[in-house]
Amino acid sequence: MKLRNRNIELLLLLLVGTIVVAGYVLASLGRSSSIPANIVPFLIGILLLLILAHVAIRRFAPHADFTLLPLAGFLNGLGYVVIARLDNDLAGLQATWTLLGVGAFITTLIILPQIRRLEEYRYIMMLIGVALLVMPLLPIIGREINGARIWVSLGPVNFQPGEFAKIALAIFFAAYIVEKREVLAGSTTRFLGMPFPELRHLGPILLAWGVSLVVMVAEKDLGSSLLFFTLFVVLLWVSTGRASYLGISIVLFSGGAFLAWSQFTHVKERVDIWLYPFNDPTGDGYQIVQSSFALAEGGLTGTGLGVGNPENIPAVETDFILAAIGEELGLVGTSAILIAFLLMIGSGLRIALASTRPFEKLLTSGLTALLGFQAFIIIAGVIRLLPLTGVTLPFVSYGGSSLLANWILLALLLRISHEAHTEKIKETPPQMEPQ
Repeated sequence: MKLRNRNIELLLLLLVGTIVVAGYVLASLGRSSSIPANIVPFLIGILLLLILAHVAIRRFAPHADFTLLPLAGFLNGLGYVVIARLDNDLAGLQATWTLLGVGAFITTLIILPQIRRLEEYRYIMMLIGVALLVMPLLPIIGREINGARIWVSLGPVNFQPGEFAKIALAIFFAAYIVEKREVLAGSTTRFLGMPFPELRHLGPILLAWGVSLVVMVAEKDLGSSLLFFTLFVVLLWVSTGRASYLGISIVLFSGGAFLAWSQFTHVKERVDIWLYPFNDPTGDGYQIVQSSFALAEGGLTGTGLGVGNPENIPAVETDFILAAIGEELGLVGTSAILIAFLLMIGSGLRIALASTRPFEKLLTSGLTALLGFQAFIIIAGVIRLLPLTGVTLPFVSYGGSSLLANWILLALLLRISHEAHTEKIKETPPQMEPQ
């Protein structure tokens, strides 16, 4: 079975490599009507990276899910094609970060043979996560870019520590909730005929709510604050199965959102731009307006790679890369992105269901929730379903921190998948040979 799955994975990776190279050629033809001179090195580089990752899985996690790596490769590759079409300099940097991301993916699989070891370091992970969150607030190294103080500069390297904090906090939350699960799911009080946990057990939710507000206020980072709060609530709900936690969390989130909107100018501005972008189409609403025009121009099949004008959208390679895909690949291209994320989320949930240990089950649920909600938040912002929060589209947007963190997240999911299937194989009794 494991050999069959790995062979299917290899075939899917070859298909992904072909699609990415074809997109690269089409983008070049659209811009300059010529095939790029570096097409052969590009083909070799893409296939080599994908095959290296595949070999690492075959060697260190042979029983892992066979769909996650091809899906990540497709999203990363398509994102690179669009970035290369927009800016050659950024394309070079994105290629470097992709190489480092795949290296981090392979390294994670090698140095973490058993995921349960992370559970022993729950409080260290908490300290790491909190330290990474507050790093952008430190003097000298902290940087504010585009209105959000979420960057850290160490010499020539700029990165977003929050991208790595989300993984560390996911590990801490999963381990903590497993440790306190009986208390959190235990005694109840009733209010309006509904069961609720006792007030003293609401500390973790209130803490998560408070931390999310602090991040939003101090760093002006709406996306990360929403992600951290959502992560904890999802894990709490999955572990206890109590809808009352969801209800309390919705009330707390609504109250916090209203407070932030009424008290903080940058939050109110985001909401106003979301609701009324055409009130200032050449100023604050310019980004949203141009994105809407790009998506409308793309129609069903798009203008063609390299033929549209997505460069008219500010920060198109990060916040609005989906709008660029929508303009040049149309509804077909954006649907492919959505389907890829849905398949990744489905694979993550399937891994969680297959896991027998509570920690692995919760950690998989948390990592999958992070991936899914981050994609949902930025996609909803681009199509004006929600206010824009500034998070990146996982694997697709330009950004080294995001790529590194998401490739590590992918390695953790595959490690858990391998262990779950290994346990299942051990528990399956051997079949009797026919007489």
